[in-house]
Amino acid sequence: MQSIILGMIGLFIGTLVILFGGGGAAIYLGILTGLFNLSAASASSTSLVTALPSLIIGAGSYYRQGKINTKIGNQMLQAAIPAVVLGALAAHIIPTNFYKWLIGIILILLGINMLIQKNKHSTTTYRQPHARLQASLFGILGGLMVGVAGMSGGAVILAGLFLLGLKDFQATATSTYVLTFMTITGALFHIAGGQVDWAAGLPLMFGALVGAVIAPKLAQLLAKTKVTAYIKPVTGILLILLGTKSLF
Repeated sequence: MQSIILGMIGLFIGTLVILFGGGGAAIYLGILTGLFNLSAASASSTSLVTALPSLIIGAGSYYRQGKINTKIGNQMLQAAIPAVVLGALAAHIIPTNFYKWLIGIILILLGINMLIQKNKHSTTTYRQPHARLQASLFGILGGLMVGVAGMSGGAVILAGLFLLGLKDFQATATSTYVLTFMTITGALFHIAGGQVDWAAGLPLMFGALVGAVIAPKLAQLLAKTKVTAYIKPVTGILLILLGTKSLF
């Protein structure tokens, strides 16, 4: 029965996060610790491994649809991958409370910025001064979230892509692309640690894989509706709520 419940949870989360450009590791992390009482170390390892296959499928589907901006995505990855490695190596020496407060403040500021920023054309925005530096900074922060806490870093990466000017499902597709390579790096370190709970991870993974197949096709349908206009403000509100939760 537990495996069925985990599979259904994976299906829902896999569809949702791939549709909106997340990785889902932070959500899996909360479910595994809050509902299934896994230790933090085991849950963080399991959440990354669980999210990885669905991210790969989602990124592949978006790539075939031509929605991924690899130029901006690769710029983020150049900074994110080293940050994942450093975060994983330094995780045991970083005070948890300091990290939670830092992430919380950054998420709140990003959320507010997304709510007040007007839409811009992606190519114009990326050519503005300091745009490459901004892409790298978002990549570093997202990478640290993966390496240190076993989170996907999706909220930060997606926010950065929106702030750099990508619109709607181009931002979510590019986020999925970036998160795939970040999560591969983080998962390798966590698997090496031997703390993955496969009994919980495999049912979640199976459900998420089905969701990852559904999400890109659903995105094509939603792209023709007014739903896309709400992705950015909803993401901004979500960032503020996540940041507030991190603080308290």
